Amino acid sequence: MYRSLGCTLILLLGTSLARADNWPAWRGPHANGISDERTLPVTWSATRNVRWKVALPEPGNSTPVVWGNRVFLTQSLDKGKRRAVLCFARADGKKLWQQDVPCTVKETTPADNPPCSSSPVTDGKAVYAAFGSAGVVAYDFQGKKLWHRDLGPLLHVFGNGSSPTLYKDLLILFQGPGEPTFMIALDKHSGKTVWKQDEFALNHNLFGTWSSPVVARLGGRDELLMCLPGERIGGDGWVKSYDPATGKELWRCVGLGASLYPSPVVSAEGDVIVGASGFYGPVLAVRPGGKGDVTKTHRLWHVPGKNPQRVGSPVVVGGHVYLANAEGFAECRDAHTGKQVWKERLGGRLWGSLLWADGKLYVSSLEGQTFVLAAGPKFQRIATNDIGEPTYAALAASDGELFLRTWKHLYCLAKRE
Repeated sequence: MYRSLGCTLILLLGTSLARADNWPAWRGPHANGISDERTLPVTWSATRNVRWKVALPEPGNSTPVVWGNRVFLTQSLDKGKRRAVLCFARADGKKLWQQDVPCTVKETTPADNPPCSSSPVTDGKAVYAAFGSAGVVAYDFQGKKLWHRDLGPLLHVFGNGSSPTLYKDLLILFQGPGEPTFMIALDKHSGKTVWKQDEFALNHNLFGTWSSPVVARLGGRDELLMCLPGERIGGDGWVKSYDPATGKELWRCVGLGASLYPSPVVSAEGDVIVGASGFYGPVLAVRPGGKGDVTKTHRLWHVPGKNPQRVGSPVVVGGHVYLANAEGFAECRDAHTGKQVWKERLGGRLWGSLLWADGKLYVSSLEGQTFVLAAGPKFQRIATNDIGEPTYAALAASDGELFLRTWKHLYCLAKRE
């Protein structure tokens, strides 16, 4: 009996340890696009290796988040007049609940960036969503509204899309681009303001930032990282670091452009921070630490000039930076020197943020293809998967499954058993 009980406990423990991380935010459990998964599907189509799919009411760019047996998604309704959080059962995609709030402000945004493009975030007890001009809202896992905050209109010709992040008892978000622009931390239990940091308000028909704040443990302290445009129109953008508890600026590194879509990314090893510009701007890397302007002391490398347009965020792992651009190229650079290792055309327009899992890179195109590459100093294309639908969102990975949001459906992808 004791031997049987011991074997049962070992099996249960092994099952518990084998269950990989939730995907609580749009860049995953480590906030850098890196997943601990080992059994994700590599090939799929609109019908193959599809565990389930559900139809969505309108196009959207936000990424689903996953916690336990629930999948959450932000969704525009009535062309942005309502902003919703949808909750699905992970097992079969059944919609468990939907809660929405009205948006009375007419936001300007292009067709490629539908309203409600910000992804939700969850701590396993509540789910939080930033709805632009419709405010910020928190729901419990049963769909009960916990609080709602109006932060004022959020207006820019290209709309908005920055996703919130959680730090201890704080919900931190970037309210921009446009006028005014600020970083704000709310008490996640009540929605009350804990700190607020005004930023340069860039209300320009080309420039601004759609980057999302990232919290990382660097050099023995917690830091809040953000890519922000400088005050000179057309250049001098920054990677900035703040104390996430107070909003006080710790350091800044200059060298980015003034149009910023990717979020700052910390390497898996925690020794390199990479910032990438959109709109053909520079890419840079900085080592953690320092105080004030660290451009001369901590900037590792800087690739100036007109680099390809980038929208999705990179990943930094194993001493390499992996980037994708809107012209259809994937690229690998040395994380410590910036030297290009390889650059290859995949096809389509690559807007999806990169996902690394089990030595593989996943990146999606607007045309509905997801490319799977080998991560390393030698380029290797492993698979090309065509879902046949416009795809602007990044992939979410959890417990052997990939969650892919297209403009028409939410897919759960998994290997056939």
